[in-house]
Amino acid sequence: MFFLASLYVALAVFGFGLLYKVSTWFRYSLIAEDKNYPPGVRVSAALKGIVTTVFSPKILVLLKVLILDILLQVRTLQESYLRWLMHLCIYGGFMLLLLMHALESFISEPLFAEYYSTLNPFLFLRDLAGVMVITGIGLALYRRYISKLPRLKTSAMDRYAILILSVIMLSGMLLQGVKITSHTEFQAMEEDYAGLDDPTEVTALESYWVQHFGLVSPSVKGPFDQETLTMGREIHEMNCADCHSSLKWAFTGYATAKMISPIAVALDRANIGTVLWYIHFLACFIGLAYLPFSKMFHTIASPLSLLSNAVMDKEKSHPANLATKRILELDACTHCGTCSLRCAVGPVFEAISNPNILPSEKIVSLKSLASNKALSRLDFLVLQEGLCLCTNCHRCTDVCPVGINLQDLWAAVREDMLKKGIPELLMLSPLSLYRALMHDDAENGDYHKPIRLAQKTVTDEFNLDIQNNTLKAESRDEAFQRRLRISVQGNTFCDCYNCKACTMACPVVLNFDHPQSELGLVPHQVMHAAALGLKDLILGSKMLWACLGCYRCQEQCPQGVRVTDVFYELKNIAIKHVKGRIPKV
Repeated sequence: MFFLASLYVALAVFGFGLLYKVSTWFRYSLIAEDKNYPPGVRVSAALKGIVTTVFSPKILVLLKVLILDILLQVRTLQESYLRWLMHLCIYGGFMLLLLMHALESFISEPLFAEYYSTLNPFLFLRDLAGVMVITGIGLALYRRYISKLPRLKTSAMDRYAILILSVIMLSGMLLQGVKITSHTEFQAMEEDYAGLDDPTEVTALESYWVQHFGLVSPSVKGPFDQETLTMGREIHEMNCADCHSSLKWAFTGYATAKMISPIAVALDRANIGTVLWYIHFLACFIGLAYLPFSKMFHTIASPLSLLSNAVMDKEKSHPANLATKRILELDACTHCGTCSLRCAVGPVFEAISNPNILPSEKIVSLKSLASNKALSRLDFLVLQEGLCLCTNCHRCTDVCPVGINLQDLWAAVREDMLKKGIPELLMLSPLSLYRALMHDDAENGDYHKPIRLAQKTVTDEFNLDIQNNTLKAESRDEAFQRRLRISVQGNTFCDCYNCKACTMACPVVLNFDHPQSELGLVPHQVMHAAALGLKDLILGSKMLWACLGCYRCQEQCPQGVRVTDVFYELKNIAIKHVKGRIPKV
């Protein structure tokens, strides 16, 4: 009764959780544009897209992905043999146990005549599947706690997945070992299947099982004479052999039985088998009920992500389906850390302790964003910085084993967050180049707004105006000069003698009819102001932020002043100063 009640509760929670999680794919929106498509529209678009794809040549693409990427996990194999083996062991072994053990009444028994779980090959295959899962768990522990791959983060969900699988498998193995040694189990079996009335025959059968099946009896001890064993074998063959192969084929359970045999009688008297039975089945039910809310939900979402990304196109697919796919991809992430390991900006994480720099951790933050959780200003700034600290190298997308288009995900959310009007100084860095190349995708006016906001945020901090103010001695900043001199590149400003070669070569200067009034300073004046220590004058000028970084000024300098590199040093000084002053709350 308890078993059935627990099963029904677990199935009910699992079903509710599954419906809830799937509904979020159609209810949640990651960017403001997605909110234009209500759940009904997205469900309708998804069904239409599925039908259209199934009855088109794209079905061949889906079959290819199903075989190579979902069943054989070729993507994972290409990236890491260890991870591929780990996944194959866990998923392959668990599926075998699910079909042959948990669902044996629905699958194994109808398929195989006179099926018994204690007969071969089922007895052996069940233990083999268990060993596969335990091997996979061992590889997962090795990968996360021993090999310590760089930038691989282990979250609470990762620990839960390892823990629940370990409890299920170890309790099952111990339960099997206890049942093999249990005298109580033997007596129940003898009464149900043999029904022997002669005590001599019962003793003979018991002796045979002690000798060959790992049974530990409190009353029957070896060594046994051959006549008793022969009688026991004959009774076994008449009553037990049809449903019991040698338990040595259950190699993990039998090995466990041998290890616990010295205390087997005490365990049997303490009814430990029943305790283990409850632990095992409750762990299974808890794992099933919590599956939709845990990391293991990716076993459902990841295949769908692989299939959808194989046939969907950013330019041709319905925007409602793209909105749904973005939320689906968040659930599909396995938090394997492959993207973070390959991320070109990953090393920056060592200097800037912002977890959202790492792609796998950005996914975690985007889940909070999509679920309409209110982000504090600090959380918003941290996520926005993580999204903008990206070289758009496409490595994360290329190596993702579940096919998530991470590049499009970052770009879409980044643009949406920049529209909120909170300054992001990385808009002034070379990392914004990709955004410039893709500026046609931005809505009218939205491309320039975050750049101008970032520029204004910086220049407003430094307001020394050479046009309308007289320079004074206190305008000089010796600490600023010392900071420039620390750098090998920055220190070269000292060699400038203001020949104006850099200014004459600068394409930015040549773009304006009146560059001095438009830019505040021109390159040779920036070098001269650096020599005078006029920090506010330099950092408040537009020239610094209009610089293209083309190195023409540096190439033309007869003194070898590294003008462009000096500009980069100056930008870093300005951003470091301003970043510390942007209010976090």
